[in-house]
Amino acid sequence: MEKITKPRGTMDVFAPDIFAWNYIEKTVRETAEKYGFTEVKTPMFEEIGLFRRGVGETTDVVQKEMYTFTDKDGTVFALRPEGTASVARAIIENGKATDTLPLKYFYLINCFRYEKPEAGRSREFVQFGTEMFGAPSPGADFTVISLANAVITKLGLKNIRLHINSIGCPACRPKYREALVEYLRGHRDELCDTCLDRMESNPLRVLDCKNDSCKKVAEGAPRTVDHLCPECEAHFSELKSYLDACGIEYVIDPHIVRGLDYYTRTVFEFIAEGIGSQSTVCGGGRYDGLMEQLGGPKMAGIGFGMGITRLILAMKQDGVEIPALAVPELYIASMGPKAAVEAARIVTDLRASGVNAECDIMSRSLKAQMKYADKIAARFVLILGDAELESGRAVIREMASSEQTEIALDAVAAYLAEKRS
Repeated sequence: MEKITKPRGTMDVFAPDIFAWNYIEKTVRETAEKYGFTEVKTPMFEEIGLFRRGVGETTDVVQKEMYTFTDKDGTVFALRPEGTASVARAIIENGKATDTLPLKYFYLINCFRYEKPEAGRSREFVQFGTEMFGAPSPGADFTVISLANAVITKLGLKNIRLHINSIGCPACRPKYREALVEYLRGHRDELCDTCLDRMESNPLRVLDCKNDSCKKVAEGAPRTVDHLCPECEAHFSELKSYLDACGIEYVIDPHIVRGLDYYTRTVFEFIAEGIGSQSTVCGGGRYDGLMEQLGGPKMAGIGFGMGITRLILAMKQDGVEIPALAVPELYIASMGPKAAVEAARIVTDLRASGVNAECDIMSRSLKAQMKYADKIAARFVLILGDAELESGRAVIREMASSEQTEIALDAVAAYLAEKRS
């Protein structure tokens, strides 16, 4: 019979990689909560119109990358390609826009995009994201950038640099767009077919193209920061003042535009060196008009998305040591059915008190159990048979030193606590 394999662009995660996933998820949750963000959960699929209106009709995500399906009632849904639009929809639908501002949420979600699988890019991926609504000041921009920086620092990553840019607002962007399109028309022979289409519909995306010829064209393109209105220029200048004051280093990068239509003013990326072409481990920015686009109130917004897979690649590149799963403090090797039951009882009591303990459930020989205890790196092993059950005492061995001590069976927890202190 032909075996069934996982869908292309997805992954199965086992130990030791799962330790990295768990460690990162724990770190991002703790950090977000310290910054006053609370977790939000939204559906894995939404009506397709949400992403068309929120993400943008001309983006690659909407035009090429969404996984869609038609429900039995004819409604077209899409697996979420990102998290921001869903959170904005949830805030509007659940009346959260009237809560005390700013609204600060984070999430860990699975996202889906039909893309060419490669290192750091898959069709199903896990994203840590934050959203802050109701705070239009540069201090809000700094807060989310600072949160992202804190996560990266806590994970021990060294070779990552913050790149920032401002892409203006509806007041100043039309003039920049006009200048950019005029420049691109003069270089149309050097652009790839995709960028020729983008040139008129979404010219900022040309600046983000990875095609070598398009990258050369982008290098000479007009810069967004040279076409900002006074308000956007002041906003960007104040953000830099926050970063400078708090010692967060950055590079002003005119090629950072982000790929979604809802971005305005501040955009940023944390870029890792040495993990391949997909080197952006975190990307985000401001989206002050998104709420209104989705039928909600006028409300400023800013946030970021951080890919877990890319963080793991960066951690491996930097040689960051990942905390492994805690090893058992005690393994009980049992001989005979009565001893196996008593071992299970002792282990159950120990686990209830917070001790990581194991016992044999495979009916292995004593020799095989000792080998297994060594393999799982148990700190102590207690051998339990009929004689031990009758006397109420057993020998416990510290595996590293081979030191053996006879203890009462009802004193196992106390003995381990003493050794732990």
